[in-house]
Amino acid sequence: MSKSSSNSNSNSNDHILLLVFIISGLAVLTPILATDHIVGANRGWNPSQNYTLWANNQTFYVGDLISFRYQKNQYNVFEVNQTGYDNCTLDGAVGNWSSGKDFIPLNQAKRYYFICGNGQCYNGMKVSVLVHPLPSPPKAAVSAHNSSSDAAVLVVPQQGFRALAVSLAMLCFGFGWV
Repeated sequence: MSKSSSNSNSNSNDHILLLVFIISGLAVLTPILATDHIVGANRGWNPSQNYTLWANNQTFYVGDLISFRYQKNQYNVFEVNQTGYDNCTLDGAVGNWSSGKDFIPLNQAKRYYFICGNGQCYNGMKVSVLVHPLPSPPKAAVSAHNSSSDAAVLVVPQQGFRALAVSLAMLCFGFGWV
């Protein structure tokens, strides 16, 4: 193999490694905010549970998921309006699920109402959750604006910087650069 061919492969590998480093850094700095809220936690979706108490101990944000886990052939889930929730009826149902492992995205800041549609709503199989808009980023993470300059200052959160440094160290040692 000629020296220029070897040099070309080395440059190509360096570019690939740089790209991997940049993508890793961006992934580390981008927080993953979505939470999967499993209704009833380890007790799941079944009669005689206090889902109001469970929901009151959760904080739901736009982009989160609400998950229902239950016996597939025994129960189901319907999203209804407040009247359907209050009266345990399917009037105004806007969605229904019956897989036994239902993952429902909470895409809007509003109150959601879910009931079991086979009569078990009367036995407590209903839950209402209030979904909040995503919180604003902390002030430290907001770009600063200097009146004497139009340059924006990038502020990297401390945890993101640590993770980025660890990623860089892993790349350097992992690829034998050091």
